[in-house]
Amino acid sequence: MLNFRARNQRGEMRVRFPEMLCSMTVLFVITAAAQTAKSPALKSLQRPKLVVMLVVDQMRGDYVDKFRGQWTGGLKRLVDEGAWFREAAYPYAATETCVGHATISTGALPATHGMIANAWWDRETQKMVTCTADPNAKNSGYAGAAAKGGDTAWRMLVPSFAEELKFQTGGATRVVTFSLKARASITMAGHKADAVTWFDNGGWMTSSAYGSVPFVEDYVKAHPVKADYGKTWKLSLPESAYWYDEKATGAGPTPGWGPTFPHSLRGKGDAPEPDAEFYKQWGSSPFADTYLTRLAETAVDQLGLGKSGATDFLGVSYSSIDYVGHEFGPRSREIQEILVTLDKDLGQLFAHLDKHVGRGNYVVALSADHGVVPIPEDMAKTGADAGVLHIPELQEKIEKALEPFNLPQPAIARITSGDLYFAAGVSDRLREASGAFQAVSDAALSQPGVGAVYWAEDLQGRSATQNPIRSAVAESYFAARSGDLYIVPKPYWLVDGTPAGKTRSYGTGHGTPYNYDQHVPILLMGYGIQPGEYYREVTPADIAPTLASLCGITLAPRDGHVLAEALSKPLSLSHAQPARATNGSSATQ
Repeated sequence: MLNFRARNQRGEMRVRFPEMLCSMTVLFVITAAAQTAKSPALKSLQRPKLVVMLVVDQMRGDYVDKFRGQWTGGLKRLVDEGAWFREAAYPYAATETCVGHATISTGALPATHGMIANAWWDRETQKMVTCTADPNAKNSGYAGAAAKGGDTAWRMLVPSFAEELKFQTGGATRVVTFSLKARASITMAGHKADAVTWFDNGGWMTSSAYGSVPFVEDYVKAHPVKADYGKTWKLSLPESAYWYDEKATGAGPTPGWGPTFPHSLRGKGDAPEPDAEFYKQWGSSPFADTYLTRLAETAVDQLGLGKSGATDFLGVSYSSIDYVGHEFGPRSREIQEILVTLDKDLGQLFAHLDKHVGRGNYVVALSADHGVVPIPEDMAKTGADAGVLHIPELQEKIEKALEPFNLPQPAIARITSGDLYFAAGVSDRLREASGAFQAVSDAALSQPGVGAVYWAEDLQGRSATQNPIRSAVAESYFAARSGDLYIVPKPYWLVDGTPAGKTRSYGTGHGTPYNYDQHVPILLMGYGIQPGEYYREVTPADIAPTLASLCGITLAPRDGHVLAEALSKPLSLSHAQPARATNGSSATQ
């Protein structure tokens, strides 16, 4: 507070006119500065006009180091102009799509948000449920596409960043998300949004919880996916640019494709018109990524995202890399190539945002929902202990070990995503039968590929332990949904549920507490971001709190933290563009 008065020797108040004049001058300068700050250019610095959340499904963290020299577009720009957290990793075991997207969007871990897997065994209904299945919702298809079931975020127990942003701006924020997967698009958006769109059964879908929007209907009619029928996915770089052999060892291509490039989008056996196999091929190709990018650009144009006066939200999850990784593995030309094409798509998206929202007016956060284990047949060539953990064999072995205890048969209701669920009433009987728990543990550990087992009682409370694997499993545990026993495979062992006597139809998977599944990139760029490379250990749960800090909103209870070192000082304080930080420290610190 400015002091225009001072006491004389008798304690009386008197005005110091020279000081008053000086103070009035200061007030004039401050007032002028405040008026200047009301100009559109400076007002935009108060918060970003648009938040762009990008999730690249199954993008391992080491892909950035390996392939960035071949990028020339959006991925390159994120690395060169953004904040790159090189040691980002999920701290939990359930490294799956629904879990990762929910973690990124809420800033919470699965033990908090409740999305413990893509699907789990529901004890009440005694059947499997997917993470977004909602019996009180109904899906609908755009452009006349047939829809089935109903999907929402009702099982996600924590609000997303996007819906908190919308709520705390009085509804002025528009929330728009796109993906090939319902569980990706829905969890990014949250319980309420303006447009939530995904691809299923050859058509674009939404849910009654969100409603359809005209611009998606118009775009899908004008640009049907079937227009890509007959196209061919070819290599775009010189032969010498590819790291890996022409044929990935152990690959399991989608039906209709061979193990090597080129890959034609002609369905099963060169079908005369688009069939179900064509749409699978399309989803595993870069053409799907390009389509999602064009949809995102259309949303920006048609809804005027970034021009509402509040901060808008655009989320895009690119699923094709996940499909390609499952089929061809991380050591494949297909993975390398689809990242090259995604880099180009993101370059075009950022150029579109520069033009229509304004460079520096939007912030981008890119991460992945999980990584991927190398194809076991490929890893075995190195001499490592790698193989396939066959779940049907494991289940049979445990059932046999329980026969002496006179339990109902079958004793196991389901084994899925590492969670073993006993049939109704069996768990209580096990506790009463001396030696039954040990018999189950011994049987499980005798199965090739099993590394450890943890009972539910060992995981409650999320207590920190000296065992990082046990801690990771505990961070994934949610009592009402998790199994009675959690099974952890050995490193480089693929968990496979293919029925006995059949050959698995894919190359590899994910869902373990090992670094190849947990380590993912975190790249931030744009409004309020301090460029640089940072080496502190962080998690994708830190993304939502960081975006919330930039937007001036408060999240629900969270597990993540603000990535403060990547946030720039306001220009009004620093009077200069922050320098690029290196070696894990911010140049503004």
